[in-house]
Amino acid sequence: MSDMITADLVDLDLAAETKEAAARSLAERMVALGRVTDLDGFLADVAAREAQMPTGLDGGIGIPHCRSAHVTEPTLAFGRSAEGVDFGAPDGPADLIFLIAAPAGADDAHLTILSALARRLMDPDFTAALRAATDPAATASLISGDTPPETPAPAAEPAAQPEPPAVFRVVAVTSCPTGIAHTYMAAEALEQAGQSEGVEIVVEPQGSAGFTRIDPAVIAAADGVIFAHDVPVREKERFAGKPTVDVGVKAGINRPAELIAEVRAKAARGETTAAAPGSPVDATGGPDEGYGTKLRKWLMSGVSYMVPFVAAGGLLIALGFAIGGYTVDKAPSVAEHFAWTDSMSWAALLFQVGGLAFSFLVPVLAGYIAYGMADRPGLVPGFVGGSIALTINAGFLGGLAAGLIAGGTVMAIQRVKVPAALRGIMPVVVIPLISSAVVGFLMFLVVGKPIAELQKALTDWLSGLSGANAIILGVVLGLMMCFDLGGPLNKVAYAFAVGGLANPNDGSLKVMAAVMAAGMVPPLAMALATVVRGALFTRTERENGKAAWVLGASFITEGAIPFAAADPLRVIPSAMAGGAVTGALSMLFECTLRAPHGGIFVLPLIGNPVLYLIAILAGTAVSAALVILLKGMGGRGGKDLARDGVPAEESGTAPKVPVSV
Repeated sequence: MSDMITADLVDLDLAAETKEAAARSLAERMVALGRVTDLDGFLADVAAREAQMPTGLDGGIGIPHCRSAHVTEPTLAFGRSAEGVDFGAPDGPADLIFLIAAPAGADDAHLTILSALARRLMDPDFTAALRAATDPAATASLISGDTPPETPAPAAEPAAQPEPPAVFRVVAVTSCPTGIAHTYMAAEALEQAGQSEGVEIVVEPQGSAGFTRIDPAVIAAADGVIFAHDVPVREKERFAGKPTVDVGVKAGINRPAELIAEVRAKAARGETTAAAPGSPVDATGGPDEGYGTKLRKWLMSGVSYMVPFVAAGGLLIALGFAIGGYTVDKAPSVAEHFAWTDSMSWAALLFQVGGLAFSFLVPVLAGYIAYGMADRPGLVPGFVGGSIALTINAGFLGGLAAGLIAGGTVMAIQRVKVPAALRGIMPVVVIPLISSAVVGFLMFLVVGKPIAELQKALTDWLSGLSGANAIILGVVLGLMMCFDLGGPLNKVAYAFAVGGLANPNDGSLKVMAAVMAAGMVPPLAMALATVVRGALFTRTERENGKAAWVLGASFITEGAIPFAAADPLRVIPSAMAGGAVTGALSMLFECTLRAPHGGIFVLPLIGNPVLYLIAILAGTAVSAALVILLKGMGGRGGKDLARDGVPAEESGTAPKVPVSV
């Protein structure tokens, strides 16, 4: 790890009051060494990762981290803060801050090094040595592992005690969204708690670099199972039939001993999991989830896998149109005719590759909805059903139906008890054969044609959208995008827009443009409000406002969540009003968009780009004005917002009044 951190990447007197300022200070050191090429772009990636889940850990540790295309080589910077910086840890601010920067294509070896650091952070001798360090070079050597921390002499071993009659055995799985730090910290915390509690525990960290499966014999001998994860547990069926505790990854870091005690109690009561969910979606939910919640997750599973195809295909098609004009779709196949010096040939290449990427949308949607329901056995019938949906022109709606039918069919087959001799061929032969036949029958002869008619009606309706109808739809979509800022309603509106790109026409492209424009408004509006009337916001919110500019411009609606969490009754209605204005104006201006994401960075690919910007600016201004007005009407606007202990008076502009805590 010595090449990842040097003395120039160590700041033992980090002067930063917020996590954004801390990340910027450490990132500037990376830029100075040429390890980060674009400071603002990298910080946007850090902020996006931070928005998924706070990176503060108990014990005064903050580990902001991300993968980024702006990182040239795996790099680690360390800062020590005398005052502490709030990274969202339950026990308060962090004084030891590690900024981990991994390239977008970081290999397994680098991720292994990063996971090793995550494990070392659980060692109290290591953190104590960092707090006592006085020399940057020695600190870098300590972090890289070249200099081991000093440890106190071990105490004399106590007299031998009789061993308990039986050792309680636990197997565990840990995972987090990026698979770089939290995954391995939770694993280390569980292992240390197991040693303290006299429990034999084996952990399987399912990181981004892959994972090594626990030996089946170890699983068979285990008395209980702990899942500490924020992403689906892979091959979860291996752990079926045992007492199980299922929590988020931070619980594995913060309270491992409680989890071990909980699984021991379940084992003592004889509680077991009746059957493995066999589904990555079930793996993320609890047993008390209703069918509606599971249905939404199944659908979102398919949409999440479809979006990259939409993004790649949409941008390639848009670039093809931008270079070759609107006659590029009439160009012959580039496999038969391609001239290296002809711009139209290059445009046709982009357009045709994008078209092929688009042709996967419906099969991928259906396949991964089925995968979300039934795991890998659902892929074959799901893809088959999606392809049939394309064949009969059932489009996006047909893909949804095919995925649900395929997943349900496989789940039904999996419940049938079969002789032991047939179990080995069930996932390879029997399930794909029967489920594909059932899905094919239902899609071709039963539900396919009605769905195709419904899809045609929806397409015709979108194609004919104009005037008041288009504006009303824009208002509705804008309200949905801004109501829960990345929550279920936001995702429904986004999925509706992305689904329209599977069978693009003028109406569906207008819908996609309106949805993205409205989704950019909340963070941009909060950023503008913190600039115009900073006295109404806490210092932390003003710092969050700086990051919200980048997040909003990048179409990351979640950038407004910190503001909504602190003051939902003022922020959310203001955001919805601005989103409705932007959605309506975007539809009125007939702006179009073929890409499902990108924010202002895909502006050259937007139809009527100047009017599109006007729509976004108008909604941003409306939201910012409303939130300022509502906060101002509440007396001193920020009085009930000073929850982080930083009153707005510190800005120097707010009147001195009592602060309620």
